[in-house]
Amino acid sequence: MKASTSATPSTSTPSTHKAFPSPSTASLARSSRIAPHSHIKALGLTPEGFATTDGAGFVGQNNAREACGVVVDLVKSRKFSGRALLLVGAPGTGKTALALAISHELGTKVPFCPMVGSEVYSTEVKKTEVLAEAFRRAIGLQIKETKEVYEGEVTELTPSEAENPLSGYGKTVSHVIVGLKTVKGTKQLRLDPTIYEAILKEKILVGDVIYIEANTGAVKRVGRSDAYASSYDLESETYVPLPKGDVHKRKELVQHVTLGDLDAANARPQGGQDIMSVMGSLVKSGRTEVTEKLRREVNKVVQSYVDQGVAEVVPGVVFIDEVHMLDIECFTYLNSLLESSMAPTVILATNRGNTLVRGTTDIVSPHGIPTDLLDRCLIVKTDGYTRDQVAKVVQLRANTEGLKLGEGVVDRLAAEGDKSSLRYAIQLLLPASILARLAGRDQIDVEDIGEMNELFLDAKTSASLIGQNGDYAP
Repeated sequence: MKASTSATPSTSTPSTHKAFPSPSTASLARSSRIAPHSHIKALGLTPEGFATTDGAGFVGQNNAREACGVVVDLVKSRKFSGRALLLVGAPGTGKTALALAISHELGTKVPFCPMVGSEVYSTEVKKTEVLAEAFRRAIGLQIKETKEVYEGEVTELTPSEAENPLSGYGKTVSHVIVGLKTVKGTKQLRLDPTIYEAILKEKILVGDVIYIEANTGAVKRVGRSDAYASSYDLESETYVPLPKGDVHKRKELVQHVTLGDLDAANARPQGGQDIMSVMGSLVKSGRTEVTEKLRREVNKVVQSYVDQGVAEVVPGVVFIDEVHMLDIECFTYLNSLLESSMAPTVILATNRGNTLVRGTTDIVSPHGIPTDLLDRCLIVKTDGYTRDQVAKVVQLRANTEGLKLGEGVVDRLAAEGDKSSLRYAIQLLLPASILARLAGRDQIDVEDIGEMNELFLDAKTSASLIGQNGDYAP
């Protein structure tokens, strides 16, 4: 459907262009960003480890998903350190989606650190330092700490004022009386005025469930007591039950950090509080290279915490996409990182066949990876998509992005994906929806896809238009 213009001049008032229609009430609400892999939720496996037909956002790739399921079990049992998983396949066959699905299967508490092979080429730090930072960010530390706290529902919040001793004008808060209630009993606390400032900062009211750390005076709002819950279907407030036990209790708190966080905190020099120190920290370069000596010191402290039973190391996952972009120095360093005692799980991905290893002039290796590193890898191959599978993926992406497809659109896009690539077929969805909106329709029709093909080229068509001299044919 080509937009037509009339040759006859019009004397009427020009109408508003439909390119930006007035937003509806529903569209005014802030919508979450839709990423290329927003539809991937997990690997889509049965409890026995077999791939479902179309599960958790995946279509096809049954063998690869089942193989990744075995790797997930190995990672959870901590028996995969010292080796790597290599995902190989043509572009657009779901290698990154498999890596993201593995991260979903492992859970949010397991660190997942994705990167691209070309990230190591930085002008600020060495190539090996970039790899080392990624590995350290992928090793988590779960620190358990038992603290004395006062926890309960706020029944009273009364600040007591006194004359300001520094001046004769105004009053200041001398202390605050806080009443806390649990299932077992109640308690009234007389607290320092600095804690009252923390209470105001947390916007705590009577009826909120809070806890106050006895040693530090830190105040944390847990939520609103469920005794104040109303009968509304939707509410912005979070309601929690009344705490059990005494008001004054010992509570176990768990904090999650990574070794990369500890390295960065210790590598950053702590300047003074004067204006020159503050200005110096502002003009300083963004990245600080962490020395190996500092990492060994951090490892000693972490090991002492682990020996005392205070902390637990949680090995995560490093995902390096386009791994063929690394050079021979990086591959050699990668071997040493895999052999370390604190090594995370490593997932590599590439779409290359036999190719030259970067940094060399005569070493041709499968996937551009030296054979000594390939020996450490479990290799999983991703397959191409059939026309029916392309149709299912297109329909899945349309549902994820909230698009309505007219009759025959899925078949047309499946044909485009089979002729060019799955990515090209999916990329046509949003531009076609804009064209449909300009025409006053709420669904995409086949004619919109046809016009998209006139406006945009796929990779194969673009390559066919290039002449022998390297220029586009007229």
